Amino acid sequence: MEYHTRLPDVEDAGKIDKPMPGSTTENALSLHRRAIIVDGHCDTPYRLHRRNVHLDEHDTEAQVDLKSLEESGITASFFAAYVPPHYAGRGAARFAGRLIDIIKTEAARLPDRLAFCTDAAGIDAAKRNGKVALMIGIEGGHAIEHSLDLLRDFYARGVRYMTLTHVNTNTWCDSSGDAPVHNGLNDFGRDVVRTMNDLGMIVDISHVSDKAFYDVIETTRVPIMASHSSCRALCSHPRNMTDDMLRALAKNGGVCMINFFAAFLNQKAAEVVMHAQKRSKESEASPRGDTEEMPDDRTDWDSYLEWFNTLGCPQASIDDIADHLIHAASVAGADHVGIGSDFDGVPALPHDLPTAAQLPRITERLLQRKVNEGDIEKILGGNFMRVFRAVEAGRK
Repeated sequence: MEYHTRLPDVEDAGKIDKPMPGSTTENALSLHRRAIIVDGHCDTPYRLHRRNVHLDEHDTEAQVDLKSLEESGITASFFAAYVPPHYAGRGAARFAGRLIDIIKTEAARLPDRLAFCTDAAGIDAAKRNGKVALMIGIEGGHAIEHSLDLLRDFYARGVRYMTLTHVNTNTWCDSSGDAPVHNGLNDFGRDVVRTMNDLGMIVDISHVSDKAFYDVIETTRVPIMASHSSCRALCSHPRNMTDDMLRALAKNGGVCMINFFAAFLNQKAAEVVMHAQKRSKESEASPRGDTEEMPDDRTDWDSYLEWFNTLGCPQASIDDIADHLIHAASVAGADHVGIGSDFDGVPALPHDLPTAAQLPRITERLLQRKVNEGDIEKILGGNFMRVFRAVEAGRK
């Protein structure tokens, strides 16, 4: 691949809503519209729960609402049933169920514009019918309360991936955001991975420790994914994947879906946030919550945002997203990269991508960086669809 290095920013370079005939932006819109686009991780259900709003209602906090989701061109969005670490051992499965109900209710409320989907064929149908497919991924393996039966029940309710941990090490898998307990996966954790393979549920390794990642690679018999992780070579946050991990993921046939959080994209932003988190852990004086991305239910979101905004965190840009996409493609191959925005789950998106509505700008920027159209279609959703079909085919 001969992808060009970063282009200088120019005024209005990201705008594609009114393209000039024959321009690159016109080509970008055409490519974006014909592609199947899958967002691997969106935390909107938790926002709907906290704010007591519907997807089609105005909310000043929204990075994704119905209007921006439709303007994004996204074909299918994995809406996360995010279970804050606070619920581990105290009703985690019940809380996951509440968010699953929210996701299904939103799709049922707007059947002319949304479609609840559980398989690759459903995503294809949504594309044909001009609808946005909503899918469910559980974020946080503590949601299954150490029960394979609960895991099976979640699959029966439409869950099609599970992020094995959040920032908390659970009873069977170590997290990248917590102290290790199991040296990766323990025996029950391996049973979880095998059961997910048997069900046809995608194993998601975002948030897990490095050792747990390699244990998953060793255990799984089908491709896996990182639903919302970026590249550690460009931004040295432990939530990101090393080049060796990217190569192992490619050998497995999986996909790394790049996260849009500034502190996972931009090294200077990561350093500011990690330093502030370290200070907060030592003093417990700041409303940091349980995660670099969002607080748990014990922490007020407004207070968290106020704290985050005091950090003076450097901004990221769409070029940072392109850097990570291109780096991952250069290391793992263009068949193993996707997008996993983390919309509504992070306090700072790139300054030129403040909501989902600006997603076509990524397609434009990749074209400007000389990524070929076939590879862009793979990155936008084709690679995820291949993984999803392989996982479905591996069911027992």
